[in-house]
Amino acid sequence: MGIIPGLTTPASTVLLAAEDIHSPWNGHNTLVLAMTVIGIAIIVLLIVLLKMHAFLALTIGALFVGITCGIPLGDISATYQLGVGSVLGYVGVLIALGAMLGKLLADSGGADQVVDTLLRGRTGTLPWKMALIAFIIGIPMFFEIGLVLLIPVVMLTVRKTRRPALLLGIPALAGLSVLHGFVPPHPGPLAAIAALHANVGITLAIGLLIAIPTVIVAGPLFGKLAARMVPVEASGAGLAVIADAIHDPTASADEPDRRPDPRTPANGNPAAAQPSPRAGTAIADRPSRSPSFGVTLVTILLPVVLMLIKAASDVWMDPKNAIYPFLQFIGDPVVALLIAVLLAMVTFGTAVGFSPAILTRKIGESLLPIVGPTLIVGAGGGFKQILVVGGAGTAIAKIALATSLSVLVLGWFVAVLIRLATGSATVATITAAGIVVPLAAGLSPVQLALVVLAIGAGSLFFSHVNDAGFWLVQQYFGMTVGQTIKTWSVMETIISVMGLALTGLIAVFV
Repeated sequence: MGIIPGLTTPASTVLLAAEDIHSPWNGHNTLVLAMTVIGIAIIVLLIVLLKMHAFLALTIGALFVGITCGIPLGDISATYQLGVGSVLGYVGVLIALGAMLGKLLADSGGADQVVDTLLRGRTGTLPWKMALIAFIIGIPMFFEIGLVLLIPVVMLTVRKTRRPALLLGIPALAGLSVLHGFVPPHPGPLAAIAALHANVGITLAIGLLIAIPTVIVAGPLFGKLAARMVPVEASGAGLAVIADAIHDPTASADEPDRRPDPRTPANGNPAAAQPSPRAGTAIADRPSRSPSFGVTLVTILLPVVLMLIKAASDVWMDPKNAIYPFLQFIGDPVVALLIAVLLAMVTFGTAVGFSPAILTRKIGESLLPIVGPTLIVGAGGGFKQILVVGGAGTAIAKIALATSLSVLVLGWFVAVLIRLATGSATVATITAAGIVVPLAAGLSPVQLALVVLAIGAGSLFFSHVNDAGFWLVQQYFGMTVGQTIKTWSVMETIISVMGLALTGLIAVFV
């Protein structure tokens, strides 16, 4: 692969673009801005109308923008590949490690320990506890995985307490969504961090700080209003999950697995009631015991603590201190997550009865669901690189400078527009980050972290019918489209606006 002169690193493109920000507006700026809008429109149409996979849509859109913005034809592919590689070389590893940790947490019963422990006590505190559960689980888990994990808990609790489903559902959704949009190691924040060269530890620390009040307002507080507006009970696919649960998740590994074998017809034949041929594998896949709540909490929070220690050493420790390099090493996101995965292979693996072979297979299975999202992140990085090299970021930066629009507000606003158009928070995050790259040159680490978080907040704005998450929530809670808009979509908007407000507030003091 050929390397374009001056494009050996993403940082060099940022510096070149930053030098052009203060030059007069010209015809090329108009051209690239128009072609960027058309390119984004092409991506939207391909995703929404033709139902094309976002990876292909982003790739096609990137090539279109590269051709029409005047990048030499021989360099367009190399520019795109550079953007993909610069993102996946860093973000892809973190996504993979995060998926491994989430898989082991769920399969070991560790997540159940967190849920069971926090649900003890008065029923009046259940919305707050549900938000806390989602907050903890949401740190290492993708939104979809966390939702699938929590839906049985939400529905069973709703049935038992006879409370409105959304009174507990909205806090759980808010906790998962906020963590997904604000906090690494989730794909969106990591992609923005990589594009803007922000500090992961600082972003994580501020992200958690902002996430707490945002979850409180969008979760338990808004949940009360949502439950009054849409007083649905346990229903939809969520109810089906608990109604169809033949296998008792609390059963020991010594009991036979009597889940029906899909290869055996339910025709009244007595043979159909016998344990299936796959029963031995299913039993082996179940842990013989569960990790304790304390062990589970330590394992989940270990990478967070390591990254926060690194961030603290960056701020308060002299780099000449003998321990500084060690803290930098263990607090690096890749190393911190790797340490957590290795610990989880013991605490969520061999310690709960998984054999090395089963553990290895589970690690492999954890990577299957993230292939698509990881490729989308990479394609978004390629699209971002085309935008930077083509000059779209410089053109938008000139407009922002002329209107005195701050990079923080601009990043949020661009992410909002792309989120509304495509329905993808990840596409919105990586595209908005690429567009504001020139404006971000020279910002302090804290300011860069705030821009990342503002973009993440914008990427969550008003989820609607072009977002897969919208339909996931609608189906699980058995709501109509209108009810889902009044609850889920409004909740996402509250999260987005609060994220912008809180990042703006912090920016005033830094």
